[in-house]
Amino acid sequence: MLATQIRQKEGVFYFVAFPAEEILDRVRFISRFYGDGEQIAPDAVPEGDDVARFVAKIERSDKAFQRQVSKAKVKSIQNFYETAGSQPPIPGTVLLFTPERLRFSPMGNLDSVGDLQMPRDKFLIIDGQHRLAALEFYLRDHPDDARTISVPAIIFDGRTDDFAAEMFVIINSTPTRINRSHLVDLYERVSWATRDRKLAARVADMLYSEGDSPLRYRINRLGGRSRQEKWILQSELFNELHRWIKADYPDPEDAPTPSAGAPKYYAYVRDFLKAAQRVWGDAWGDPRYMITRPVTLKAMLRVAADLADEGIPAQDRVREFERRLAPWAERVRDFRQEGFYERFAARGQVERVSRIHRELKRMVLD
Repeated sequence: MLATQIRQKEGVFYFVAFPAEEILDRVRFISRFYGDGEQIAPDAVPEGDDVARFVAKIERSDKAFQRQVSKAKVKSIQNFYETAGSQPPIPGTVLLFTPERLRFSPMGNLDSVGDLQMPRDKFLIIDGQHRLAALEFYLRDHPDDARTISVPAIIFDGRTDDFAAEMFVIINSTPTRINRSHLVDLYERVSWATRDRKLAARVADMLYSEGDSPLRYRINRLGGRSRQEKWILQSELFNELHRWIKADYPDPEDAPTPSAGAPKYYAYVRDFLKAAQRVWGDAWGDPRYMITRPVTLKAMLRVAADLADEGIPAQDRVREFERRLAPWAERVRDFRQEGFYERFAARGQVERVSRIHRELKRMVLD
């Protein structure tokens, strides 16, 4: 395949113009796309292909790519292909990735132009799945017209999975393209994320997955669309943990690595929440109370951070926290759902969290 080799700093990648039929034969769709009575089924994600798994998770979970919206978007692009006259139907490049190192053979005296070997397996689409899905349906309906289209593509090859994940995040990290909670999942895989953010992301993950965590499976990692009962968004939890870690380490790069620092922060938060669960009693997790709603959980995490400098030995933490938090039990009725927003009146959630934090902290420190 004729290609132009492009160098930018230490990066090398390739520009290629694929005929419509060829590019559709060389890529794999990892989301399901719909046309008029037709569909493109997603390819299976191979075991161990972390990048495809991340992209599939976001494409299938974010509301921008739910079935109805996806169908409308693909149909809109297909309609543009059908009506575009002098305008090029696909003026922008699609971004493709393969972990294989492709052989590039320069042509004559042209160092940057030559023949690029194609990979054995299909390309992963880092950006452009909707455009290519629309092209697939356009090819089915208007095969002669579609064959006149060449698709500009940028190919990244021979890189690590982390490189592709980082590229995907950079391209899609806008509010309308990728959910904030999903970005938290990727912080440890992108080089530009600061150490304090990576640490907070690891602690949030441990609070979700560890067997002794009071928040196990209660953290919504799907951006608010899970049908299971969840207590707090992953992004909200991450923000509180990051706030805490940032206060401990004003310079982000002074923060410990996730592997070194996360177990310490996790154990502390776990013990604090275990004690809080005992103090709140039956109100913990009861939907009639606001104890395990985001506003109160965030306020409690701020109290945990306030107490972190007291040097309580690990073996005594749960018992000592339970003693310190005991006054909260006297205020359980104030956290009933009915009338809660009147009792903790505020102009918004940010102010309400601050108010609850001050009140809970006052009871602990008095």
